[in-house]
Amino acid sequence: MKKTPSKSAVTAESIAQMADAGKNVSRFFTNAGRMMSPVQRVNVDFTASMLDELDREAKELNVSRQAVIKTLLRRALDEHYVAAAARPRAKERERAGVR
Repeated sequence: MKKTPSKSAVTAESIAQMADAGKNVSRFFTNAGRMMSPVQRVNVDFTASMLDELDREAKELNVSRQAVIKTLLRRALDEHYVAAAARPRAKERERAGVR
């Protein structure tokens, strides 16, 4: 039984070095992922009681405070978009006399 030579994994560092050297590294990328937009840091002021609430929630979920803030903010934005999308339909029903 012949053994086929195993392909060793190429590290991100070695790919970066090849790219820096001007070599074609396109074979290492499948385009299967999605592009993430750049992260921008912001400062937000919270009251001490709100921070306590966030910290309690983070501890309960065993995640960071930042993860709790991002999750709650995402949920609030999603709810806002759902409500905003429903508003024009409600106005159309109102104009049509449908309750």
